Amino acid sequence: MRLSRPAAVLFDLDGTLVDSAPDLTTAVNRSLADIDRPPLTEDQVCAWIGNGARLLVARALAGERDITVEPPATDAAVARFFVHYHDCLCEHSRLYPGVLEGLDQLRAMGLPMGVVTNKPAAFTTPLMEALGIAGYFGVAVSGDTLGVKKPDPAPLIHAAERLGVAIGDCVYVGDSAADRTAAEAAGSPLVRVPYGYPGDDAIFADHSAAMTLTVDQLAAGLATESRKMP
Repeated sequence: MRLSRPAAVLFDLDGTLVDSAPDLTTAVNRSLADIDRPPLTEDQVCAWIGNGARLLVARALAGERDITVEPPATDAAVARFFVHYHDCLCEHSRLYPGVLEGLDQLRAMGLPMGVVTNKPAAFTTPLMEALGIAGYFGVAVSGDTLGVKKPDPAPLIHAAERLGVAIGDCVYVGDSAADRTAAEAAGSPLVRVPYGYPGDDAIFADHSAAMTLTVDQLAAGLATESRKMP
């Protein structure tokens, strides 16, 4: 993929802009403790992030990533998870290195930006506000904004429409299989960050389909390309 100036840049949130795994792990383990279940490691929880809160909790109850039927009491566990996550939303979550610098540079270039996440809206904006990045984005599409979430392409398309641009003219930045599937289905070029919560990393085996850059590297590359334009 050639790096060229897009009409807008869309970002995933968890695992792309924000390392939220410590607080998600805390909320999951508090929910498990409520029903006398043993705690999980952060590495286990990291492998299950990316498809929304409900599936994260269901995976935690099942103790595995690939589940075909939700475990019993998933509804109650999700409700407990929401309470616990509200209490620890930004205790240990942090921006990844280079994120703030990259967002500053992209904003200075006049590029519209948006967030497309599977995180519920009740947590999306509060987390971004707590970390000081909410003001960078013209739109935030959460996991419950529409009737579907990633890997469905609709949230990406909706974000682009809200910004007044075509999704094919945007770049989408993400870390997971759901991000790649959604971007490909939407027709948006994908930039993969070299960290995060990839889950099934095999979907990124074809590296020709996605550039791997940190957020500040992406911004620097776009700035360089912009200077080359007549």
